Amino acid sequence: MIQRLPFVKKPPFVAVIRLQGAIGISRPGAQGLSDAAMAPLIERAFARGKPAAVALLINSPGGSPVQSALIASRIRRLADEKGIHVHAFVEDVAASGGYWLACAADEIWADTTSVVGSIGVISSGFGLDQFIGRHGIERRVHTAGGSKSFMDPFRPEKEEDIARLKRLLEDMHDSFKDYVRARRGAKLASDRDLFTGDIWTGRQALAEATGLIDGIGHAVPKLKELYGKNVRTVAYAPKRSIFRRFGASLGTEMGAGASGALIDAAEDRALWARYGL
Repeated sequence: MIQRLPFVKKPPFVAVIRLQGAIGISRPGAQGLSDAAMAPLIERAFARGKPAAVALLINSPGGSPVQSALIASRIRRLADEKGIHVHAFVEDVAASGGYWLACAADEIWADTTSVVGSIGVISSGFGLDQFIGRHGIERRVHTAGGSKSFMDPFRPEKEEDIARLKRLLEDMHDSFKDYVRARRGAKLASDRDLFTGDIWTGRQALAEATGLIDGIGHAVPKLKELYGKNVRTVAYAPKRSIFRRFGASLGTEMGAGASGALIDAAEDRALWARYGL
């Protein structure tokens, strides 16, 4: 009741946004991060009340470069418009697109055993041309436009397709590097190449003066250190839908939907597995 009185100073509060999971296009029942899914939460976190700061709790192995850029750009736009400081706290991993998200913050804090970095771009898939050949399956593709069957997994790789893919990946990599340089600036080590796709633990990143993080720290104690022991946190995280809560049982009954869910789960698992998680 006392805190409702206009002449009593309220303790500061920090809006906390959880960014967890692989980054990709929003789909019904999907568990990953996308700009469409996160936009309402991010907008509310910056708009409600007058937060002393916004904290990002990041646990992501990466994913879509476009969605990473969209989410990070939204955070920066709101932070600049409202003059709100942003902190990123890395949990298990902020790698690849996850590190892109972390760079939206003004400071990046990590645990000693967090994994950070992986500033690179990857494209992976399967070649099934020999498999279908062994089983007497013929691939029939008709296109209008010579590049429409680009990197068809059911046909042998073509040198020109590989070269084209590498050009695309290099362009995406350049965008990633530009963003990291713009956000981290002079903090980045100038005596080594940090953009090879290599990864570091939080302890290594700090000890080797990479400039990828600003220090070792966990959200609650660091926020109390920065904003006072009475600082409050207001959490913003996606709610689990009824489909996600009962996804396992629904998946066994929904045919094609189950197949899609299995593919999504396999892709997410592969992303996390790169970092031993």
